[in-house]
Amino acid sequence: MVQTSSQIAREVLTTEAAALSRLADELPAAYDDVITLLLHINGRIIVSGMGKSGHVAGKIAATLASTGAPALTVHPGEASHGDLGMIAPDDAVILISNSGETRELADMIAHCARFSIPMIAMTRRADSTLARQADHLLLMPDAPEACAIGMAPTTSTTMAMALGDALAVSLMRARGFDRENFLAFHPGGSLGAQLLRVSAVMHRGAELPMVTPDTDMGETLVVMSQKGFGVAALVEDGKLTGVITDGDLRRNLEGLMERNAGQVATRNPRSIAPDALLTEALGVMNAGKISSLFAVDADGTLVGLVHIHDALRAGVA
Repeated sequence: MVQTSSQIAREVLTTEAAALSRLADELPAAYDDVITLLLHINGRIIVSGMGKSGHVAGKIAATLASTGAPALTVHPGEASHGDLGMIAPDDAVILISNSGETRELADMIAHCARFSIPMIAMTRRADSTLARQADHLLLMPDAPEACAIGMAPTTSTTMAMALGDALAVSLMRARGFDRENFLAFHPGGSLGAQLLRVSAVMHRGAELPMVTPDTDMGETLVVMSQKGFGVAALVEDGKLTGVITDGDLRRNLEGLMERNAGQVATRNPRSIAPDALLTEALGVMNAGKISSLFAVDADGTLVGLVHIHDALRAGVA
């Protein structure tokens, strides 16, 4: 019976999911020791493998580096032609080989032994050369590959990548790696934008459109026009006590110029803390159908203004 593409896909995913379940149930005995080792090295985590394992090594190193564990990949072939110099005594090395007999890893294994560099093996064969030479063995289940002929690296690479993710998450939790740390390593793109604080983009000081309650509306309109945000903050003793928007102007159009800012302003306006996420500020603006939001500190002192255009420029909206 000929299988449909959807049936094949489900078979592959089921096979790999079963292998991951086994990996979770049979977590390598050395796992905790590996985490302890990687937490206390003074150097970097070097990850390497050949072929598909090399691509997995690159992904693991990238995940480690982006979550607070300095890491890089070294290609086994390049290592044999000078790049062994990239591996220092203070480092730790993770070598990935499904069979544990990848010839191209031989020079890296010898280099680790020569300079007493801790070596971690990630393989499915406990009796392999790599496993026997390693200081720590992350043994993966001997699960079948998901391909039709049982030879193409599929299940094995999925398990190796998942085990690398587990290492990265364990290390970041042990280090107390938080959102602020993550932003420091991801300043660009949508991830960085989602983690931006209001204080990173808000307008401050002379840019702020501020008036006092007794400021006449003629001067208030000048301030609103000059600052270009379409709003003015009513400030008393440095604290935000009200806001004047285009809507307030329309509602008080009759006799507007005979009034002062305190008589026109909407009291107890929405505000945001400067350390709040920019995404949170955008949510407040969207909910209130407003385009500007003033930032105040814990005691209500006005410290900034964030405009919806600031969120757009930062890539949040």
